[in-house]
Amino acid sequence: MPSGRTLPPDATAIPAAIRARLAAALPREPLLRNGHLLAVSSLVSTVLGAVFWVFATHWYDARTVGLNYATVSAATLLSTIGQLNLSDFLVRFLPAAGRHTRRLVLACYAAGIGFSVLAAVAFLALVPVVAPRLDFLLDPVTAVFFVTYTAGYAVFVLQDGALTGVRSPGWVVNENLIFAVVKIVLLAAGAALALFAGILISWAGALVVALLVANWFLLRRAVPRHEREAPDAERPPRLVGYAVADYAGSLFRMAAYSLMPLLVLNAMGAEYSAYFLIAWAVGCIPYMLVANMGSSLIVESARDPRQLNPHTVRVLRHSALAMAAAAALIIVVAPTLLSFFGPEYERHGTTLLRLLALSALPNTLVSLAVDVARVRRRLRLIVGIQLTLCALVLGLSQVLLPRLGLAGAGVAWLTAECLLALYLVVRRSQWLPPRPADSFAPPPDKEK
Repeated sequence: MPSGRTLPPDATAIPAAIRARLAAALPREPLLRNGHLLAVSSLVSTVLGAVFWVFATHWYDARTVGLNYATVSAATLLSTIGQLNLSDFLVRFLPAAGRHTRRLVLACYAAGIGFSVLAAVAFLALVPVVAPRLDFLLDPVTAVFFVTYTAGYAVFVLQDGALTGVRSPGWVVNENLIFAVVKIVLLAAGAALALFAGILISWAGALVVALLVANWFLLRRAVPRHEREAPDAERPPRLVGYAVADYAGSLFRMAAYSLMPLLVLNAMGAEYSAYFLIAWAVGCIPYMLVANMGSSLIVESARDPRQLNPHTVRVLRHSALAMAAAAALIIVVAPTLLSFFGPEYERHGTTLLRLLALSALPNTLVSLAVDVARVRRRLRLIVGIQLTLCALVLGLSQVLLPRLGLAGAGVAWLTAECLLALYLVVRRSQWLPPRPADSFAPPPDKEK
């Protein structure tokens, strides 16, 4: 590891003043430094995304915002499904892809585009049944736009994984910053021109700019550099089997996240669903930050598998301290934070937000265990942890929401994460290699 406090080569694209501040604040070793850069990217996206919708609600009427938001949300969900979780696949296999790097990136792009187009076309066919108020999407021109945007957003997600896999996290920050800023500028232009589709146009225009800039850097600079410098290991076996298993696991986790609002809506009604969504948006931030650290763990361990054990311990300790501080902060400021949205949000959402903050502590271990399993290609463990989490969260929520109100959802998440974390501590030999020499040993037959 480098001894100086330097940033990766890609970080030179960040403006000088910001780069100087990051250089002073970030840890020395790439393992933690790159994880922090990815966390910065996520926070930038979250904050500027919130700013975008604040402007949208001021510049457009509620009906326009509602329809555009529903359209964007549908396209984003479809692209998430269509990209087959290949973003995580790229994070796992690009670090040691060597001369196969460009081919692997382009193959994942092609698969993500193809399946996203199929998902978008299937959704449009079902619009009259599942979302009749979005029937304006059935206009031929609008339909083409929707399908194209869905495929483009899949590439947008995949390029994050590719940039992370070739150790260019600074450019993940750059592209998300470009996307957010251009989106706001185009939103203002659309509002000035009184365009009904101004929100959609702003997202599409910003997406085009971000894709062009990020992929120019990725394919012209980052990939050639990586092909020269990365270890050129033999192509790992069973890539398709790994991708299928990892995708299955991601679908279970996505179901746990995506179905919770529906459970709240069905059990408690639309008003409580709104209270839930605000607390949920804040409470998920620590989860997102741990995932960023896990991506850095995967990249560095895939480059040097012998370091998986010490890297895991290092990231676990660092993330546990960070999550403890974050949980304490959220618990203290939860009422004040939610009061900005109104007294009802504070009254009904404070306990839920505090419980979600607490659940981030055991989730640190659960999330990192999945990432370690990805490095070791423990396919059953990847699926099993996420399937168990989904079943526990949704099952407990179904029982507890009618009895405890919104707090029931928080109790469900905290209980599920604690049970899984306890199991992983007791059975740590199943996922954590005891010695660096064993860190990339092929899984036994029973794990395949």
